[in-house]
Amino acid sequence: MHPYQVLLKPLVTEKTQWQVGYEQPQYAFQVSGKANKAQIKEAVELAFNVTVTRVNILNMPAKRKRNPRTRGATQNQITRVAQWKKAVVQVRKGDRIPLFEGVA
Repeated sequence: MHPYQVLLKPLVTEKTQWQVGYEQPQYAFQVSGKANKAQIKEAVELAFNVTVTRVNILNMPAKRKRNPRTRGATQNQITRVAQWKKAVVQVRKGDRIPLFEGVA
């Protein structure tokens, strides 16, 4: 898999902004479902010119979502959000990814 196909989008939430402030900052990305830790490490190092020290992967489960614009209790009004893969990447002390800085 090509390194630029691995990272899909950065995840910016309250928790991820808090993790950026660590001594060894951690960044979260939505990644391809077929990506492994080595591919994620290579992609982050190539895209952002940082040294990755640790990669954690979480498979986020599928969830059901209701459509509030319709009435009734039929199954057609409940949709499904597909499962996806999240990666939390820790970089070397002193390295930063400017994409996440000052977002919150």
